[in-house]
Amino acid sequence: MAVYLWSGKNKQNKKQKGEMEAPTEEAVRSELIRRNITPSKIKKKPKDLFENVSFMQPRVKQKDIIIFCRQFSTMIDAGLPIIQCLDILYAQHENKTFKNMLKEIKQNVESGQTFAEALKKYPKQFDDLFINMISAGEAGGILDTILRRLSDYLEKAARLKSQIKGAMTYPAVTLAIAVIVVAIIMVFVIPVFEDLFAGMGGALPIPTQIVVNMSRFVKSNIIYIIPGIFLAAFVFKRFYKTPRGQALMDDLSLKLPVFGLLLRKASVAKFTRTMGTMLASGVAILDALEIVAKTAGNKTIENAVFETRTAIAEGRTMSDPLSESGVFPSMVCQMIAVGESTGALDTMLNKIADFYDEEVDQTVENMTSLIEPVMLVFLGGVIGGLVVSMYLPIFKMAAALG
Repeated sequence: MAVYLWSGKNKQNKKQKGEMEAPTEEAVRSELIRRNITPSKIKKKPKDLFENVSFMQPRVKQKDIIIFCRQFSTMIDAGLPIIQCLDILYAQHENKTFKNMLKEIKQNVESGQTFAEALKKYPKQFDDLFINMISAGEAGGILDTILRRLSDYLEKAARLKSQIKGAMTYPAVTLAIAVIVVAIIMVFVIPVFEDLFAGMGGALPIPTQIVVNMSRFVKSNIIYIIPGIFLAAFVFKRFYKTPRGQALMDDLSLKLPVFGLLLRKASVAKFTRTMGTMLASGVAILDALEIVAKTAGNKTIENAVFETRTAIAEGRTMSDPLSESGVFPSMVCQMIAVGESTGALDTMLNKIADFYDEEVDQTVENMTSLIEPVMLVFLGGVIGGLVVSMYLPIFKMAAALG
């Protein structure tokens, strides 16, 4: 069927427009009249030349998924059937890639698949956590509640991820600028001073000689240094993709002086939030732990969660193996133990997540106020040291003339 673009006015004489999939233009006109819309213009939508070129199509962002969940839950709560909800969302959405997904999901649901089965064909957009919660919602007849919980969870997860990125971006950018500035000084500025000092004669001060030697090394080996940096980055990336490399680097990241604490708190917040959301939605604890482990994002946390899952399968509680892993703070394990004993584990996990979300906020704020002066001192020390080293011979010569 073709897709038609239409515009018209409703009963209140307000302009409306959209697009509709139909066999003919007359079918579009009939459907619009049925919706109490007087069509003024209907035309076939032109084909996109890059429709089949995947990398030229817009990406589906997490924001699109969050809005989808929020709107879907509202419509389901209002009593609309799933097919009609998907049809309305398809007509409203502007992202072409997401529209095509919704179209295929709707067709799969119409052919007899469950909503969860239809979503499962898009693992990049809808992970195991999403699919299992939707499946539990369909089975329990609480799909609107599950979608609302999912949208809340995704919003908080996106906010947490944004905070971590924000905390990492400032020092990374500052360090990159420092490296570029130092490289420019080494390659272009210091050789000029070196020629000037050669005409003066005499021995250079030790700091100046060290900087000059470094400049000579960088300038003569620049064609090897730049490819070497890219090669080292490539080797590191390949090493990190190996199970041993990922386990080693993830464990090391949690032990870093300042960033390690932030990553640990963020991991605890993510684990408890995901676990609490899944348990509240009716997902079995063993299935929930398996999904949480796979979506942990850190091999050390993943191994600890899998070990906990094994222990629970053997009849133990959750709090004991989590405490034995040494990854989770004792306060978290104690609160989980209280949640297990009172039968309100999902509520307790969400409370822990709220607490650690605030802890991440505070840590990011403290890091920002700490990193800024440290990076300024670092930049001033490195660049200032280079400049002073270059002026030492001039000061020495001025003192001799005096």
